[in-house]
Amino acid sequence: MRRLINWFKGRWKQYGWWGKGLVVVIGLIGVFVCGFIGLTIYSQFQSNSSTYIRRWFNDPSSRDELITIQRERCEDVPFLLPSDGLIGLLWRDPAGPYNVLRRHSGIDIFGDGQPGEVPVYAAYAGYLTRLDNWVSAVIIQHSDPLESGRTIWTYYTHMASGDGDSYIVADFPPGTRGEWVEQGQLIGYQGEYNGSSVRPIGLHLHFSIVLSDDDGSFKNESNASNTLDPSPYLGMPLNVGQLPIRPILCDT
Repeated sequence: MRRLINWFKGRWKQYGWWGKGLVVVIGLIGVFVCGFIGLTIYSQFQSNSSTYIRRWFNDPSSRDELITIQRERCEDVPFLLPSDGLIGLLWRDPAGPYNVLRRHSGIDIFGDGQPGEVPVYAAYAGYLTRLDNWVSAVIIQHSDPLESGRTIWTYYTHMASGDGDSYIVADFPPGTRGEWVEQGQLIGYQGEYNGSSVRPIGLHLHFSIVLSDDDGSFKNESNASNTLDPSPYLGMPLNVGQLPIRPILCDT
């Protein structure tokens, strides 16, 4: 080992400033790449979701065994499951494309059908908003049924084709503000829209429960810390820490 150290020191002295800088840069890139790979591997051990999602897409014949269909509320909980399908990614899930430093903010429900065919329903009654620039998303304001005096929002997105043809029902055009909807009311259909990203996402609905800001508006939904565990609202084990098997059913 001492010989190796002495050899390295000798070689290091021979490098000019540019050579030393290049070695440092290569070393930092190596550390970053190794760290990223390690983080990705570690993240996958914190979740069992990728296995089910791969099976869903690679073996369509298995979908009947994986799908969750819950047309009525689970006992003693307030929300309806907003769509049928494989409940793949869970709340605070670190499975790809997420990781332990950037966790999933809701649940992803992968529908069995074509874009624009799998219905999406309001999970709870409230006031629906669709911002002017929202192609595939709506958000609904509610009085929190589990915590008196608190306002929460349910967020629904990816309801458009990959090229931006919206699957939100015509009753809720861009610019809709505070439109009352009943629990179970049709609001759109699952799609594959992923904004300007070229990454394919597969047919699904992303659903999350979002906290209000101090002024009563909804917080940034993409940050998991601004969202709530949907498990107690839907009566299902939807927190990735529970590592539920699929299909996910009422937690009795």
